[in-house]
Amino acid sequence: MPERLTAHALIAAIADPGSWTSWDVPHPVDTEDPAYREALTNARAATGIDGSVLTGEARVHSQRIVLLVSEFGFLGGSLGVHEAERIVTALDRATAEGLPVLACPASGGTRMQEGTPAFVRMADICAAVVRHRQAGLPYLVHLRHPTTGGAMASWGSLGQVTTAEPEALLGFLGPRVYRVLTGEPFPPGVQTAENLFAHGLVDALIPAAGLREHTARILRLVDPPACPSRDAARLVPHEAPPVDPWEAVERTRRARRPGLRQLLDEADDVLPLNGTGHGERDHAMFLGVLRFGAASCVVVGHDREAEAAAGPPGPAGLRTARRGMRLAEELGLPLLTVVDTAGAALSTAAEEGGLAREIAACLADLAALRTPTISLLLGRGTGGGALALLPADRVLAAQNAWLAPLPPEGASAIVHGDALHAAEMSRAQKVGAEHLLAAGTVDRIIPENADASDDPDTFMANLHEALETELATAQARGHEPRGRTRVFRADAAAHAAARG
Repeated sequence: MPERLTAHALIAAIADPGSWTSWDVPHPVDTEDPAYREALTNARAATGIDGSVLTGEARVHSQRIVLLVSEFGFLGGSLGVHEAERIVTALDRATAEGLPVLACPASGGTRMQEGTPAFVRMADICAAVVRHRQAGLPYLVHLRHPTTGGAMASWGSLGQVTTAEPEALLGFLGPRVYRVLTGEPFPPGVQTAENLFAHGLVDALIPAAGLREHTARILRLVDPPACPSRDAARLVPHEAPPVDPWEAVERTRRARRPGLRQLLDEADDVLPLNGTGHGERDHAMFLGVLRFGAASCVVVGHDREAEAAAGPPGPAGLRTARRGMRLAEELGLPLLTVVDTAGAALSTAAEEGGLAREIAACLADLAALRTPTISLLLGRGTGGGALALLPADRVLAAQNAWLAPLPPEGASAIVHGDALHAAEMSRAQKVGAEHLLAAGTVDRIIPENADASDDPDTFMANLHEALETELATAQARGHEPRGRTRVFRADAAAHAAARG
């Protein structure tokens, strides 16, 4: 069982020394129930505080942040009307002052002695969180041992980034209540931080000793300094001739071709996130926040190594990508999508899980997104699984990257009845990067010096420089009204005229 820190001890572990300032207004014991009055009086004497939640302002690595911290020693961290009001007031003040929030619940939920009046205040807390997130401000959650009931079903489950204490008991219905109501014990191993992480409900397991550094890292990534626009990237010169589309297809299928993981290695900082937040996890789709130079972004993309090991992304992978799209818009960060897949999952589970709908939903979300978007066609661009991440304000392509409705062998099977004409079909369908650039589907090609598999260092240097420039420009632009969504034009003349 994890060590249970008091609220003050956890604040001391998170905040810069001497930086904590309470925002709490003391409230009286105003119940007419003598037994409840005694319980409140004893809880105050035992903890030295007047409620189960402390709220206030601190600094983490000199950056201001609002903390909402439960005290489990105060009646099991349960939330009464006063505590709910305290949380709502702090959230609204944080929103008004433009400050990020870190919520650290450890609570059994609604206080039973106050019943329905306290219970319905969970809705008010959720509304305050929504107002904060809609203002483009970070709402971070660290789930502590134990968090159940109304706390888990309100302020504990709305984090844009959610961490948890290792081995913490986390769930909706507490095990004691479950046993009384059902007559059976709750199955072991379900309501644990580790199980929630395995199902994509928690992004990372962080002990209290590591929470300060982890929080500081998130704040640096989601609130980067202003970036000036930059001129075009200084790419390494190359003399490679135009690439034959079929040769490009074969090059991107090489096992040692650099992919998303090598791109992440080039970043100056990367914070991986985990799953959809709705009980699903797909290893073939990466989600995180990363920084190139001074520019941060949310990144979603295909992980070719994970895809080779576990299969292509399915509906959960696309729902993970959609979580990243929402996160980018809420935090006001550019979105970077990375396309490199042999195609979406082909299975009964994928069909029944709504694969086609999720592809359409990704395209719809990208069309409506208000934050700047950049897409990188890094390698293989096969089918709807690739198209789902492609539309963006700026589309970059590696020199050997390609995009097609099916793998060339599949197109050959439809047109010729066999796979023998794959090379011919790749040329006829104009799948290569140069064709995509000429048609206006792609805005810029990243040179590879023949083949990134043979010279990954030069290619990654070119890619780093290009992305740093594109992201700095996008971050400087920020949220701007977008008069139209991107349209993939049918001919180069229309493309050039529109970009004028």
